[in-house]
Amino acid sequence: MCAARNVFKLGALEAPRTAFLLCDIQEKFRPHIKYFSEVVKVANKMVAAAKHFKIPVYVSEQYPKGLGHTTKDINIENAALVYEKTKFSMYTPELQERLKKDVPELKSVVLFGIEAHVCIEQTVIDLLSQDLVVHILADGVSSRSLMDRGLALQRLQSIGCYVGTSENVLFKLLGNKDHPAFKEISKLNTTPTADEFGLSSKVDQL
Repeated sequence: MCAARNVFKLGALEAPRTAFLLCDIQEKFRPHIKYFSEVVKVANKMVAAAKHFKIPVYVSEQYPKGLGHTTKDINIENAALVYEKTKFSMYTPELQERLKKDVPELKSVVLFGIEAHVCIEQTVIDLLSQDLVVHILADGVSSRSLMDRGLALQRLQSIGCYVGTSENVLFKLLGNKDHPAFKEISKLNTTPTADEFGLSSKVDQL
């Protein structure tokens, strides 16, 4: 068991021990968030992949009474939980209870959404404090300011998160070309989202 824990700490992923967290991708934020459309595209990719891997997706909405609901451009009808919050962190008591029930052997969380320097970062702090391994999708998070986005990703990496792309995470979950979902997941990765962010040759701008 100790060896398995070390593997997760090194960034390995196993679907039965993983949860996807989609943070506050609400329509009202669209005009203000850099790369909003790309973040939506990654969210849809991850939601689609979750079905193949049987990974539960948990969706938070920050004060929807004032800020509206998750954009209709993302299909969340099969989400394990869609819940309201006023706390910036997604890691509310409601989410904690559902994670214990749905993924009792939870080791790793894949996190994407907005804003990188506020709700994402505060969620990360709470998750890491529970000894969970956190993977941040660099092509699936953003902020109103590119400076805030870039600095947040640097901080998240420095405090112990794995910062990678959606493609990186999905192929970790596959692990093998013989995985039954290999063809479906490969189709989801036909266009690297990092290129749309202009990150392929500008990693320093993360």
